Amino acid sequence: MISWDEYQEEGAVAEATPAPVVEAAQTALQETVAEVQTAPLEPAIEAVVNAAAETAAPVNDTLDRTAFENKTDENPAIAENIANAANVIANMDVSAGLEELETSGQRIQVDQKRMINCRADLNQLVPFKYDWAWQKYLDGCANHWMPQEVNMNADISLWKSEDGLSEDERLIVMRSLGYFSTADSLVANNLALAIYRLITNPECRQYILRQAFEEAIHTHAYQYCIESLGMDEGEVFNMYREVPSVAKKASWSLSKTHSLCDPSFTTGTPETDQELLRNLVGFYAVTEGIFFYCGFTQILSMGRRNKMTGVAEQFQYILRDESMHLNFGIDVINQIKLENPHLWSEEFQEEVIQMILEGTQIEIEYARDTMPRGVLGMNAQMMEGYLQFIANRRLAQLGLPEQYPGAQNPFPWMSEIMDLRKEKNFFETRVIEYQTGGALTWD
Repeated sequence: MISWDEYQEEGAVAEATPAPVVEAAQTALQETVAEVQTAPLEPAIEAVVNAAAETAAPVNDTLDRTAFENKTDENPAIAENIANAANVIANMDVSAGLEELETSGQRIQVDQKRMINCRADLNQLVPFKYDWAWQKYLDGCANHWMPQEVNMNADISLWKSEDGLSEDERLIVMRSLGYFSTADSLVANNLALAIYRLITNPECRQYILRQAFEEAIHTHAYQYCIESLGMDEGEVFNMYREVPSVAKKASWSLSKTHSLCDPSFTTGTPETDQELLRNLVGFYAVTEGIFFYCGFTQILSMGRRNKMTGVAEQFQYILRDESMHLNFGIDVINQIKLENPHLWSEEFQEEVIQMILEGTQIEIEYARDTMPRGVLGMNAQMMEGYLQFIANRRLAQLGLPEQYPGAQNPFPWMSEIMDLRKEKNFFETRVIEYQTGGALTWD
C-alpha cells in the first residue's frame, strides 16, 4: 500500500501548456477588456463592463485545457472554428451592445409605463401598471384546455346517420366550422404580426402571447371537429374564399390589418395611433365581439338539444376564451383613450360607430344565409334582434351611444353560458369553470 505522499507524487501532473489557439483566445479577451476599460463609456455602460471584468474568470481557469488540446489536435476544423470565434470576440464592439441598456436599463417606475409609444424598458415586467392585464393572463392559464379532451363519438355517430340531423342543421355546422376554422387564424396573425409589436406594455404583451396560443388551440379544435366528422377539409377551410356570407366577414377583418402588418409601420403620430385603434376595434369589438356570436349561438343551441354535443362543448370553451379576449381588447382600447384623449375625437368616434354598424349588418346577412328557415328554436329575425343587442353592448363598452334603441336579448341562456363561475356544464361532461390541476378549487 502506498502512502499519501507517494500517491501525491505519482498523481502529480505537470501544468499543461496552453495550445496556441487557447493563447490566442486569452490574448484576444484581455485586449478586449483593456480596450473597453480605456474607451470613453457612459456611466451605466461602464458600470456593467467593470462588473463583468471583475467577476469574469480567466480563460485558463474555465477551460479543460487537456481535453481542449486533444480535440484540436485530432480535428483541425475544430481549432479553426474556435479561432474564428476568438477573433469575433476580439473585435466585438461591447459598447454597441450596451447602448440599449443605457437608454432603457434603469429601474422602471410605474408612471413610466404606457399602452402605446412607451420608451421604458419593455423587458421589465414589474412593477405592474395594469393589474387587470396580468389577472387576465393568470385566468387564461387557469382556463387551459385541449380539444382531444372532448369525446366526439356521439357527434360522429349522429353526423353519419342519415336522419340524425336536418339539412338546415347540417348547414349550420358546416358554415360554423368553415368560418371559424379560418377566423381564429386571422386573429392570431393580427396578434403576432401587428398588435404585439405595437402595444408597449409588458403585462399586456404577456396576455397577448397567451391569447395567441389560445387562438391556436381554437384552430386546432375546429380541425379536430372537421377531421373527426370526416368532412371535406378543402371545402370547409376554403369557405372564407368561396361562400359569400363567410368571405365578407373575413374580407372586412383583413381590411383592418393591412397597414399594421407592414413591418415598417410604427405608431407615434395621431394618424398612426388612430390606425392602431381602428385595428383594435375591428378585431376585438367587431371580429371577436360580433362576428362570432351568430355561429356560437347556433352551435350552443344545438348542444342544448343534445345534438353535436362534442362540437358544442368545444364551442363553449372557445366562447369563454373569446369573451376574455373581447374584454381585454375593450380595456386596452379604453386605456389608450384615457392616455391619449386627443385620439378619441368626435370624428373618430363616428368612424368607430360606423364600424360597429357595418359589422352588425354583415353578421345579420350571415344569419340569414345560415338560417333560411327557423331551426333550433330560432330564426334569422330573432338573431337580428340579438345581434343588435350585442352591438349596443359593444358601443356602450366603448363609451359610445347605442344605435339600436330598445334591442333585447332573445337568448338569455347565452349570458349564463358565458359566465365562467356559475353553472356546471349542461352536457355534464366536465366542470364549466375549467382549470388546470394546480389551480383547481372545490368550492
